[in-house]
Amino acid sequence: MNECITRTTSHFSACASLAAIGLKIKELDLLGPIDRLVQIEQKTVKYHPSDKLTDAFITMLAGAHGLVEINTRLKGDSALQAAFGRTGCADQSVVQQTLNTCTTKNVTQMQQAFTEIYRKHGRGYHHDYQADWQVLDADMSGMPCGPKAAFATKGYFAKQRNRRGRQLGRVLASLYGEVVTDQLFDGKTQLTKALQPLIEQAEAVLQLDESKRARTIIRLDSGGGSLDDVNWLLERHYQVHCKDYSGTHARKLAESVKQWFDDPHQPGRQFGWVREAPTAYVRQVFRIAVRCPKQNGKWAIGVLISTLEAKSVLALTRQSQSALSSPAAVLLAYVNFYDQRGGGVETSLKGDKQGLGLTKRNKKRFEAQQILVLLGSLAHNVVIWARQWLSQPSAKLHGYGMLRMVRDVFHVSGFLLFDQMSHVFAIVLNKDAPLAHVIVNSLCDLLAPQHITVHLGQI
Repeated sequence: MNECITRTTSHFSACASLAAIGLKIKELDLLGPIDRLVQIEQKTVKYHPSDKLTDAFITMLAGAHGLVEINTRLKGDSALQAAFGRTGCADQSVVQQTLNTCTTKNVTQMQQAFTEIYRKHGRGYHHDYQADWQVLDADMSGMPCGPKAAFATKGYFAKQRNRRGRQLGRVLASLYGEVVTDQLFDGKTQLTKALQPLIEQAEAVLQLDESKRARTIIRLDSGGGSLDDVNWLLERHYQVHCKDYSGTHARKLAESVKQWFDDPHQPGRQFGWVREAPTAYVRQVFRIAVRCPKQNGKWAIGVLISTLEAKSVLALTRQSQSALSSPAAVLLAYVNFYDQRGGGVETSLKGDKQGLGLTKRNKKRFEAQQILVLLGSLAHNVVIWARQWLSQPSAKLHGYGMLRMVRDVFHVSGFLLFDQMSHVFAIVLNKDAPLAHVIVNSLCDLLAPQHITVHLGQI
């Protein structure tokens, strides 16, 4: 009698839920463009340079705030490595050497790989411009680093006087929470100088023609609200919603307001229409003065600049069109739409600092830091896509930010079961983990096409 014996092995992982996401990433060949396009001129001894970039990327998703954690978070977790298609893990020092070998050409290649990945998987790229507005938020964030690092200069770094570092410019597709582009600048560069290259790069990634630009809203803080920058955007047919760059000019414009309305949500804040004609702009804009009381009894004043019609702003803030008859409600909608920046690009930067250690990985070489920034951008988007995958049956994860996704959702422990061909055929999640019951059904549906089962068990 012939007897068929199937041998299976099981491997424990502290990040079994992340391993499940890795299996989906492997099925999609999501990291394929990096392997094909990024050609780092470094001798391959044991692992290809692109494999070492993959190791750095996986470690970011595992919550590492420094590349040195490759040795502790990934190297000892063979199940997590296998889920992402890796047969081993490079030492952190070797990964560092690979990054230090990168050139400007490699940065361009990595940007091309990021663009290809985003165009294939990003919801922002597949946005329906006829059905809805595309909203792009642009902002800058300080990246402190050592004084000997390339392009490290004194600049603005929140609550860190006389600190040196670089600046990160970001464009976010805010409706989807996806990073469209991240660019690294020296420490002195602010949005007023970085805006145009950031928008041009976002145009290239999203392939925005004139008709798409006309349905795209660029939302900015005062750093991008100079007359030259706003007119540059208007000439390119964008819709603009931003704050005026000049505080002195804002105070003068506020003098033309005939009636101020109280903000029902923020006591003391008031807003009103600026009556002075906006003749300096190449297209029609609407301007709203906003003032808040300061501790010294005077007013802090800003002016919002918008090309959007009132009915569009009401729709964007999900208010009834019947509010058009109320000047106060219309003004409040303009102000609230600007305030939503705080839940867009500002939240994304803060979340990446907390969850992905955005400011913790610093390289002296500028090209090495740029590669790390792009890997971090990709990690951000993968977390956003993973949250969408896991939220299909339940809405509980919709409100989870970057920190909770990386720290909690990706760290449900369990076992991965491998067949005799070293293929994963089952995942057993720790039933005592609080989030295991939330994600188990989503992971079952996600991995069903690969014939991988996911269930709960005692660990």
